Amino acid sequence: MASIVNSFAISGVEAYLVDVEVKTIPGQPMISIVGLGDTAVKEARERVEAAINDSRYTFPQKKVVINLAPSDLRKSGSHFDLSIAIGILIETGQLVLKKEEKFGIIGELSLNSRLRACSGILPMVIAARNAGVKNIIVPRDNLREASLVAGIQVYGFAALKDVAEFLEDKKPYQADEKNTESPARDGMEGVDFCDVQGQDGLIEYIVVAAAGGHNLLMIGSPGCGKSMIAKRIPTILPSMTEEEALEVTKIYSVAGILKEKGGLIRNRPFRSPHHNASTNSLIGGGKDATPGEISLAHNGVLFLDEIAEFGKNTLESLRQPMEDQRVTISRVRYTNTYPASFMLVAAMNPCSCGYFGTDRCKCTDYEVMKYRQKISGPIMDRMDIQKYVRPVDFMDLSNDYQGATSESLRQRVEAARKIQQQRFAKIPGINCNSQMSNQLIKEHCILEDDGKKLLMLAYQRYQYSARAYHKYLKVARTFADMEASAKIRKKDVALAIMARDLEKDRAGMTVL
Repeated sequence: MASIVNSFAISGVEAYLVDVEVKTIPGQPMISIVGLGDTAVKEARERVEAAINDSRYTFPQKKVVINLAPSDLRKSGSHFDLSIAIGILIETGQLVLKKEEKFGIIGELSLNSRLRACSGILPMVIAARNAGVKNIIVPRDNLREASLVAGIQVYGFAALKDVAEFLEDKKPYQADEKNTESPARDGMEGVDFCDVQGQDGLIEYIVVAAAGGHNLLMIGSPGCGKSMIAKRIPTILPSMTEEEALEVTKIYSVAGILKEKGGLIRNRPFRSPHHNASTNSLIGGGKDATPGEISLAHNGVLFLDEIAEFGKNTLESLRQPMEDQRVTISRVRYTNTYPASFMLVAAMNPCSCGYFGTDRCKCTDYEVMKYRQKISGPIMDRMDIQKYVRPVDFMDLSNDYQGATSESLRQRVEAARKIQQQRFAKIPGINCNSQMSNQLIKEHCILEDDGKKLLMLAYQRYQYSARAYHKYLKVARTFADMEASAKIRKKDVALAIMARDLEKDRAGMTVL
């Protein structure tokens, strides 16, 4: 009868239970791994044999067949090493289980039988709990991450021998207090909106964008503060809920970069890829269909500096994820779906020289329009707020005046978000105004007669699309929420119309 050990595999950001079945049969000494494992899984043969011998156990002088069930699903990663080794020891009678509890086992083995940290631990531990596994064994370096999941007993070990002796009840488990601590880490120390000078009018729109989760485009000459402002937006965003924090942490765990974060990610992500980033790095992809920047920015901010310099195909690939708030990556071997609900913040120069509107600029309307057309109409349509960033006056820079702090702005944002959370409390997946569907817009964005007339005049003047119309309503709804107004007033509509500077400029340009 084959020995069976529980382990887990990753599919996207979710995990599922895998039965590691081990059977020894007469034949030439070797390990044969079946069950659609990738190269990392198949290379476990050498790691496991070396680790067993290093731990003073005997590798069986028979053919060892290992099946990873269900066998029709592809599996990847090196985290099956430990479960395979334990299965071999049980099958050959070198390890007699004294524990009656059901265990899940995850871990990569080194050639000297040490346990190395693995990626994707968090979703695997969640899958274990959901599958009714009450105990799970992980590498000691993953103990902090695994301990984030409530309702399951987690054990962390440093070597194969320690795991075997624990399962045989030869040695009691000793918790490592150092690894179970979860210190808070911010990463935004010293970054505050009070450092921004001379942009008070723009900051009001920044606050509205943060309050409603609206996409934002800033247009301005070099050095006017676009990047400085964008990097401070996470400091005024509301704190993530426990559910949101767990979602983000799972993505980082699957991507293999959680070890840099040190536990549950409680601060909203801020991702800022360079403009030479490929489509796969931004959207996700590669051989194993791994998450890209838009998924790493889930529940946070994706900042595209110099957006006009990004490749056209790369920018166009953002269109569907911005609408669906998720992205499906299809490759020959894998098809994974990742969440991608992010606030897009972009910055660009107004023209190729960067000084449009000043005496230094010699660009013609044609050259200006050609430069701005690097951002297509569909992408521009999805930018809720488009604002010019004016150069800062010397007097604003030289005085000691400090603007509003991030803390005071954040309080305003959280007050508006609280109204939105109450509004959408019974609607799953909707947390802010920017996520409203057309049906919710009809229900919650009712305009007064004066506001309707104003919006109609704007439509006749600029001929915006149906999507842009809905964007105006969402932004107007957020302006009303900022002042706790149940109705969308005429001034809210006026402020929303004033939020799309670049769109109005495009309508007014003529090319000869």
